[in-house]
Parts: sequence; C-alpha cells; structure tokens
Amino acid sequence: MAHYKGAASEAGRAMQLMKKREIAQQEIELRKKKIEDELKIHNIENKFATHYNAVEQQLKTSTIGLVTLDEMKAKQENIVKERERKLAQKEREKEQEKERALAAKQAEKNKQKKQIQALSFNLDEDEDVDEEEEETLEIKPQQEKKPAKEKTKKRESEEDSLVVKKIKKNPHVDTSFLPDREREEEENRLREELRQEWARKQNALKEEEIEITFSYWDGSGHRRSVMMKK
Repeated sequence: MAHYKGAASEAGRAMQLMKKREIAQQEIELRKKKIEDELKIHNIENKFATHYNAVEQQLKTSTIGLVTLDEMKAKQENIVKERERKLAQKEREKEQEKERALAAKQAEKNKQKKQIQALSFNLDEDEDVDEEEEETLEIKPQQEKKPAKEKTKKRESEEDSLVVKKIKKNPHVDTSFLPDREREEEENRLREELRQEWARKQNALKEEEIEITFSYWDGSGHRRSVMMKK
C-alpha cells in the first residue's frame, strides 16, 4: 500500500506542475498580445511567431530542472524585456540608416545643383547682346546710305563681338569635358603641323646619301664604292 500512496503523490505533483505550466503559457500568450500591440508589427503572423519562438527557446535553454512559478515568471519577464529591447534597438537602427541614406542623397543633389549653377552662362551679357541687336535694327535705315563694303565690315565686327560675348565659361570650374570649337581647331592645327614636320624629316632622311663599299672578283680582287640615297 505504501507504494500505491507514493504513486498517488507523484501523480498529484505532476498535475500541479501541469497547471503551473498552463498558467505560464497563458501569461506568455497575454504578453505576446501586449508586445504585438506596442510594436505594431507588420505581417503579424511571421514576425510575432519568430519573436515568440525566440522567447520560448531562450526560456527553455535557460531553465534547468524544476523551478517555482514565481521563478519562471521572473525569468520569463526578463527574457521578454530583453527581447523587446533588442527589437526596439533594431527599429531605431533602421530609422537611423534611412535618415543617413536620405541625407547622403540630398547632399548629392545639392552638389550636382551647385555644379550646374557654376557652369551656367552669364545671362546678363546675353540680355545686353539682345539690346544691342535691337538698337542695330533701329538705326538700320540710316546705315543703308553707306557703301556696301563698309556695311559688310561692320556686320562682321558685330558678329565677332557677339560670338566673344556669348562664348564665356566660368574660369573657376573644370569645363574640359564640354565641347569647345576653338580648342578642337587648335588641336587639329597642332596635329597638322606635327604631321608636316614628320613628313619633312622623313623626306630629308630619304634624300641623304650614303657610301656603299663593295668588292668583286674577276681573277683578281677589286674594291669599289658607290653613292646612293637612303
């Protein structure tokens, strides 16, 4: 009979432990809902399942042997708080990363805007040119009395002055990547001069004479030399 009473006692103890675990499980579910409401997790099923499983797994690994209900509650509360702290820290890091990316993007836009402004032409000078063209059109009837050659020269000088005024760039900015007709013409002129100089040197070398010494035998030895162009 003693053996039977011992078995009954063990069964009662097991029932108490099962009830404690059920209570603990209910508290975990309540805390799970609270965390869900506070963090407002998107895609609740996946993210919360991950969070819940992590808390449960950490609780299992840190709990060894039989513990009281109060000890399990305290340990569970510490684990959940630590998990919540880590999740909140990750959210803050994500927000900071987004802010840094936006700041870098805005800085790049401001840099490009400054470069475009620096490369812009002088609009005031263009307005002055337009005013000069209007004045030229107003006095045109008076100029028709002058000789044709004088009109042509004046018109050419005015066109040259307009070109000089319009083609102006900011000297403080690197504009080497922009098309420049004058620079291209200068480069072509230098290439042509170098080509002509190389051709002259080649022709001069070809016209130089060299002495070639040779020997032949016709029963006796003979040694001769001849002058030829390279």
